[in-house]
Amino acid sequence: MSFTNTATRRRRLWLASSFLIPIASFGISGAEAQQAPSEPLPPIEITSPTDPNRTRAKPTYDEGSTSRRVVPAAAPSTGRRPASGIGSDVSSQSAPQGAGAGGGRQFSGIVGTASTVITAEEIAHSPAQTLQEIIAQTPGVQLTSLFGGVNGAKTSVDLRGFGAFATSNTLVLINGRRLNDIDMAGVDFSTIPRDSIERIEITRGNSGAVLYGDNAVGGVINIVLKNGVGGPPVAIRSEAGVGSFNQRLADLSATTNYGPWSTSFYGNAIKSDGYRENNALDQRNGVGNLNYTTPDLKAFLTVTGDDQKLGFPGGRLVDPSIGVNELVTNRRGAATPFDYGNQQGASATAGFTKTLWNGAELIVDGGVRKKDTQSGFFGAVPFASPFPSFSSTYNDASLLTWSITPRLSVKNAIFGMPSQILTGIDYYDATFNQERGAFKGVAPIHTYDLAQQTLAGYWQQTLGLLPTTDFSYGARVQNTRLGARDRFDGTAPFAFGTEALPLDSDETQYALHVGLEHRLNNTFSLFGRAARAFRTPTVDERVSSGPFFVPGTFQLKTQTSHDIEGGFRIKSGGFQMQSSIYNMDLENEIHFIPALFFNVNLDPTRRYGSETSASLRVSDTVLLRGGVAYTRAVFREGPFAGNDVPLVSRYTASGGVTWNIWQNYLVFDATVRAWSERFMDNDQANTQRRIPADATVDLKLSGAYDRFFWSVGVNNLFNALYYDYAIASSFTPGRFSAYPLPGRTFMVKAGATF
Repeated sequence: MSFTNTATRRRRLWLASSFLIPIASFGISGAEAQQAPSEPLPPIEITSPTDPNRTRAKPTYDEGSTSRRVVPAAAPSTGRRPASGIGSDVSSQSAPQGAGAGGGRQFSGIVGTASTVITAEEIAHSPAQTLQEIIAQTPGVQLTSLFGGVNGAKTSVDLRGFGAFATSNTLVLINGRRLNDIDMAGVDFSTIPRDSIERIEITRGNSGAVLYGDNAVGGVINIVLKNGVGGPPVAIRSEAGVGSFNQRLADLSATTNYGPWSTSFYGNAIKSDGYRENNALDQRNGVGNLNYTTPDLKAFLTVTGDDQKLGFPGGRLVDPSIGVNELVTNRRGAATPFDYGNQQGASATAGFTKTLWNGAELIVDGGVRKKDTQSGFFGAVPFASPFPSFSSTYNDASLLTWSITPRLSVKNAIFGMPSQILTGIDYYDATFNQERGAFKGVAPIHTYDLAQQTLAGYWQQTLGLLPTTDFSYGARVQNTRLGARDRFDGTAPFAFGTEALPLDSDETQYALHVGLEHRLNNTFSLFGRAARAFRTPTVDERVSSGPFFVPGTFQLKTQTSHDIEGGFRIKSGGFQMQSSIYNMDLENEIHFIPALFFNVNLDPTRRYGSETSASLRVSDTVLLRGGVAYTRAVFREGPFAGNDVPLVSRYTASGGVTWNIWQNYLVFDATVRAWSERFMDNDQANTQRRIPADATVDLKLSGAYDRFFWSVGVNNLFNALYYDYAIASSFTPGRFSAYPLPGRTFMVKAGATF
């Protein structure tokens, strides 16, 4: 891969500028802070170095000071606590004296954004059996599942209506660090041990792109893991469960604390026959932490591993023209009884947080992540035939990603205004290799080698313009270099096609954010923002970037988006509410054309809608919560102008209740989730029948006595026979293939703590 010296010098120049200019401003603001002010400044809360093994900003609910780099501002959570922000690398500071602000805080994350937090308590009580279903109770979040929904394996989470490409437009973080890889697989939430999660922070919209880079188009989901710091000398928790489809699971966690040192481990294992034929799941995951914590220095090491085997059952054929409806006659059957996907992942991340001067911290972390996947696709079984088709593909891929992300966090006063600044550098180096042949063990037809390096500098600052008014702005400049090669072996068994043309690209993109929030009184506040974000194509999209009958090129344009959003928040006693409206215009949105098996840049598209969430604590024992969203995803130009983008429901809603019937001995939880119809994949013309609207109701009884705890849950109580993904035929009107999901299921779990 060759890149010119001129481009390299230019990239180094803007990167140095992005980092050195903020440092110069630190010196100015630091000098101002040392001067005796003519009048008292608003109080500034100075804290010791905060835990780098967490998110990068403090949530708005009260808890111990922690150092985070995250985003949102106050919003209703799903119920038990005020919602938090996915904050910055600085703790939320107390509002200046005299501030009569709703919520009483300034700088609770990225100002102007709509956000939600889901706490560990809510996760533990939720009747939902998967993290994706728990997240989907957030307004505007939709789900798509192709593989039976067992433990949520491969189920995608969609923020703000991206349909089949939701995983590439939703950025997922662990402790404020990117999980999204440069391939199309996306983040599998089922590989994260549920008991290891302290909370889930969700920020809708694209403002997170300044802090985190590409993929944050629809929003950011930050999963904050527990680490055991500050706990008892030794604590152990174990749990086991059984459920429908011969599902068996086991969870084990352990933490230790000795002086400044602490360790923790969270692991789980699950096996299930699956809802459908060829739908079995066998999975193991683990997360381990080592932490060193002192007043002036905090350091950590986090290691993760996962191993998953999953059968791919394919779709159920519906074709009225020949009288076939496998959704009715053989709902749990498999069109692809031999297809499968295996995945093995491992990662190690280490870092430290060091106080440089009063109110300033240096946070440095870096890591390595490896993911290996093997998948076999043997073609769909022809209708009424017991044998698969003769088409077959075997993929063996490996992805290795290195990263280092140093940053500076400064909290001080500038010209008498409270200020928080976060600036840093992100460097990621990813190499991808995939061998694609007819069968396992034979010579590959195509060997794809892609290498991508991204180097970015960013700056984000939040100012307290008034005791009741916060303002934030930020920018990121990111350079992406890519080299892609395809080695075609025409002598390999069943070889067909041509070698893709090589690609060497060097592109610089940018992200912007500006936000404002004003608190009218202790109850009511207004917020708004505008932002620009981008998404670079994944390696899988580049590999499939041309029709199968011509040489590939790896070339796709970078997708960009421009957002505006505004809304309000209410907090009064036990009642909380957040509501916002937004508009997102996109250029060069990347989309797959199933009929021709390649990706294209779409004509301009648009997302717009509204999202509202609310919670009400009726009494000390009863909590109500709910949300509703209107989501439109439409083509702005081209032959489909005015049509809906497939796989996006216009209306979604959720509701729930938690009733502590008898202290902690008996607790009842119920949730309902509903969604409207959506167009099928491959139906940009909007001429085929739609995926039907539906709803599910989940119930759970749980309790704890002394060190023992238990739960009994029923999901999809009314046995709704639904599906949320289907693909329409390009050639036969009315013909489609649907991917059905389970009806009523149950789960019984019990465990103990020591």
